[in-house]
Amino acid sequence: MKLISNSLRKKLVKIKNNNPYLRLLWLHQLASRKKKSMIKTDEKAVTDLYFPRAQKVLDLENPKAYTEKLQWLKLYYRNDLMPILADKYLVRGYLEKQGLGELLNDLYKVYENVDEFNPDELPNQFVLKASHASGWNLIVRDKTKIDWWVWKKHMKYWLNHDIAWMGREWHYAEMKPRIICERYLEDESGSLTDYKCFCFNGVPRFIYVHVKGEEEYLNYYDPDWNLLPFYDIDFSNPDKKHEIKKPIFLDRILSLSTELSKPFPFVRIDFYIENNNLKFGEFTFFPGSGRADIRPIEWDFKIGEWLTLPKSNRMID
Repeated sequence: MKLISNSLRKKLVKIKNNNPYLRLLWLHQLASRKKKSMIKTDEKAVTDLYFPRAQKVLDLENPKAYTEKLQWLKLYYRNDLMPILADKYLVRGYLEKQGLGELLNDLYKVYENVDEFNPDELPNQFVLKASHASGWNLIVRDKTKIDWWVWKKHMKYWLNHDIAWMGREWHYAEMKPRIICERYLEDESGSLTDYKCFCFNGVPRFIYVHVKGEEEYLNYYDPDWNLLPFYDIDFSNPDKKHEIKKPIFLDRILSLSTELSKPFPFVRIDFYIENNNLKFGEFTFFPGSGRADIRPIEWDFKIGEWLTLPKSNRMID
């Protein structure tokens, strides 16, 4: 049973995310949640995570929905490349070895201790990211307007914690905590549009496009750039009012995603376009921690048909 609506939850999350003090309180509240969570078995933890969004019991014996299969992969599948490619620092070396260094954003600094951080050494605009987590970042458009006292508290927390326990995304626990500082990117929207390519058994099936300018909207497109009839739980029905133009690098995005996704049953590969340059974003193996965020819910099952699970290569006691 839902306690609050999705729209109210989204508004509350936005309020929290826009206030660094509330965000810091939320981070420290996670510590108590972690203690309670770690008492659970991995199966119990992912089952409890899954139910509120899906409104159905997770079936791990015979998973059919896309999000059920992602939970199965968390528990029963391991690939040694995953902790490397999801690490926002180590992935750079991997892409360079693949001859794809031109896709990488400029790296200014790497920090393993908050005491090493000095904003005076950096340009006025930059981005800070915890390399071993998801969502722990700070976009700096004007460093003189940032309360560095509270954000150093954030950074200290980042370096002393990981997010593996939340949804049992095991690969995060195997990463060395670092904070990377990269060049600030912006496109014509005044922000940075995400192009997230969802790949199933080495085949790009659809692209999530999130525009975050003055108006924020999100749609899903197939590889031929046809608007798809499903949508994200935090947004409305497919937004036909806003035509999102086919990106000039669509063919390149699809070819890169095909090649880079080959080692995995599922991965999402993210890109940005800035000043007519294609830039790599990240590899994500469990978007939204594999919760059922797609609506109508029947599409969770239709998408699940695209994902063929491998044989389990992990035994759970």
